[in-house]
Amino acid sequence: MNDQALHEAVSTEIAGPLGVITLGDARRRNPLSTSTMRAITGALRKFDDDPHVRVIVIRALGPAFSAGHDLGELVDRTLDDERAVFATCTELMRTVHEVRQPVIAEVAGMAFAAGCQLVATCDLAVAGRSAKFSTPGVRIGLFCSTPMVALTRAVGRKRAMHMLLTGEAIDAETAADWGLLSGVVDDEALEGAVRELALHIAGSSARTVSIGKQAFYKQIERDEASAYVEMSETMATNAMTCDAQEGMSAFLQKRKPVWTDS
Repeated sequence: MNDQALHEAVSTEIAGPLGVITLGDARRRNPLSTSTMRAITGALRKFDDDPHVRVIVIRALGPAFSAGHDLGELVDRTLDDERAVFATCTELMRTVHEVRQPVIAEVAGMAFAAGCQLVATCDLAVAGRSAKFSTPGVRIGLFCSTPMVALTRAVGRKRAMHMLLTGEAIDAETAADWGLLSGVVDDEALEGAVRELALHIAGSSARTVSIGKQAFYKQIERDEASAYVEMSETMATNAMTCDAQEGMSAFLQKRKPVWTDS
């Protein structure tokens, strides 16, 4: 799957161990229309099924990562139509967490509303210094309730409420300080920095990374006691995998491990 257009606004390619999803409707600032969200979800699932893809990157062309939902889909529609849009959005966000690979957002320019939600949902997010983030729905009478789910879990209650109630944009440095981003780099270094990060992660056992990602989302919402119970079992079963045994043996023998992803 190389430079394959899944949708007029979404294309994919495989670059070594990386699966790259590119939003290409730069003229319209990459709105997350229903068809675009379905295409991204489809691309994530195809990469999930490809054993050669170890990390997924979501990026965009033009001055915006994504300006959010296509508002044209939300005007003069039935309640069922509105529900369908947000159900599609929810499916996309859940899929980001469900795929076995880490998903990295490469953020250049603005990430507003559902675009900000997608950034908050990705496992990692790196932005150029000029990037901006906001949940401005309150200004047009449509509170960013679904972006709030991911945003609150990334930045905490008070900071999320500040963004949601004011609609004001924050810069990349603030977004990183608040926990929305995992890194900020100079704009011209963004693509290279994300690729370096992705390749670094891809160098680990794919089986181990998948176990770790799934475990992270299981434990994060649990109380400490139940989280320890489940993660103790997870770590014990992880220790029995071929790659864990190989990795520990290689460390003790002072050699480089050879992963079999099993």
